[in-house]
Amino acid sequence: MQAAPVRAIAIPTFSDAFRGFESLLMSGARRNAWTAVLEDRRRAQDRVETEHVLEAAATRTPRAT
Repeated sequence: MQAAPVRAIAIPTFSDAFRGFESLLMSGARRNAWTAVLEDRRRAQDRVETEHVLEAAATRTPRAT
């Protein structure tokens, strides 16, 4: 008859818990950073579109009435 296998249970240390907590916080920070990048891109696109509209309005000649 064979003996049942022994299973080792790893008890997390303080540093393991801290790393897990830090990774949880950093995932939120990464998500927040990506949201900021997308918002910056949207604002840049808005600036380009506004610039085109202003240039078109500036080069338009007034109509004679």
